[in-house]
Amino acid sequence: MDMPAPNAAVLARKDRIVTRLRSVLPADAVISDGAELRVYECDALTAYRCPPLAAVLPRSTAEVSAVLRICHEEGVPVVPRGSGTSLAGGAMPTADAVILGVARMNAVLEVDYPNRFIRVEAGRTNLSVTGAVEADGFFYAPDPSSQLACAIAGNIAMNSGGAHCLKYGVTTNNLLGVTLVQMDGTVVEIGGPFMDAGGIDLLGVICGSEGQLGVVTEATLRILPKPEGARPVLIAFDSNEVAGACVSDIIKAGVLPVAIEFMDRPCIEACEAFAKAGYPMTEALLIVEVEGSDAEIAEQLGLIAQIARRHDPVEFREAQTEDEARRIWLGRKSAFGAMGQINDYICLDGTIPVSELPRVLRRIGELSREFGLDVANVFHAGDGNMHPLILFDANKPGDLELCEALGAEILKLCVEVGGCLTGEHGVGIEKRDLMAVQYAPQDLEAQMRVKDVFDPGWLLNPAKVFPLGASAGRRAG
Repeated sequence: MDMPAPNAAVLARKDRIVTRLRSVLPADAVISDGAELRVYECDALTAYRCPPLAAVLPRSTAEVSAVLRICHEEGVPVVPRGSGTSLAGGAMPTADAVILGVARMNAVLEVDYPNRFIRVEAGRTNLSVTGAVEADGFFYAPDPSSQLACAIAGNIAMNSGGAHCLKYGVTTNNLLGVTLVQMDGTVVEIGGPFMDAGGIDLLGVICGSEGQLGVVTEATLRILPKPEGARPVLIAFDSNEVAGACVSDIIKAGVLPVAIEFMDRPCIEACEAFAKAGYPMTEALLIVEVEGSDAEIAEQLGLIAQIARRHDPVEFREAQTEDEARRIWLGRKSAFGAMGQINDYICLDGTIPVSELPRVLRRIGELSREFGLDVANVFHAGDGNMHPLILFDANKPGDLELCEALGAEILKLCVEVGGCLTGEHGVGIEKRDLMAVQYAPQDLEAQMRVKDVFDPGWLLNPAKVFPLGASAGRRAG
């Protein structure tokens, strides 16, 4: 994965740059020692690493503004970082870049239950947002698998989703406003604690922009009353394609479950060995959860059962107790950790029309055999957000490159059937060179012009999202 060569002039000024950063931040907020910087040399895409020039850990919007103003004056690239859980290399630095981490900015600033919003600093973890309001009967809907660790800043950068996004939407559907610090240190407020702002939808531009346009330091988020009840069912099938067809039929029937999750045999076996959730050993299973009153739950599950039985399931298991519900979800919530115990893997997140699930699952199986690498599938089936896990041996020469080549073919397949390269992980560096598969040159030019407006010097996360060849002139100034 190519990265641009570091700016030698910036490297030569490291001592001066660090001294200036120390002049506006507390002593413990600037890291420049080589050994300590190794913590920031990559994010969750660990195949590629590069220690940054320095890392800063501000505690306020004012400190972020001061840091960006200095970096702007010095011509230093800045890579914003939440919790470092990006699977696409979104927070990977270059040797001449300053990592700006917001993890210390994690306070709850305001909670307004009548108007159903919470305002938090952007370093606060996803799960702890719900933790701040759940005692009063509310929750924050987006729930990425990494929600225990991932930060709201990163969720906004990548427009993260989660298992329950089928009903509640992804981050952009639950984000009301942000405080954004631009590269020159200017602080702007976009959106706010209301349903819709007038004028240009700048909030829609910021959410999903992968740290290219500014650093989000505060976020106003929509919170919702907790549902009256919820119940999952586990549906097992002897074929991936049949399970995919069942998902498509559920959606076509007009039922809106809160979640539909898919797991295939390799993932089922790994999760069962790891979590011992009591899953059947079958080719594919779906976890479908509905919510509402007892009557609503019964009606929805009755219709889902009718649809599922038309596909001759191996098993249809409805949770009858809270413990049974917890166990149905236990394996799915453990999936990525369980797979990590048996193999190195790369996790993709191409998204497709739900109607194309059977075709895409069949083709992924064919590609797996062609490349000689196993692929495990675990994903948000309700909205077609695929998560193929390509298994490889990081210690075997050539295996990583083979894995990446297979991943590229799967992502091209997603675009071919009417989908897109990413559903929630972002482009980062992982899919950067595939952007030309989804977008024509004029489309990429339009997107880069938006960055020109927010960041004319192309100093914010400059090596991400756009193919290096397309952005070279802008990055060179």
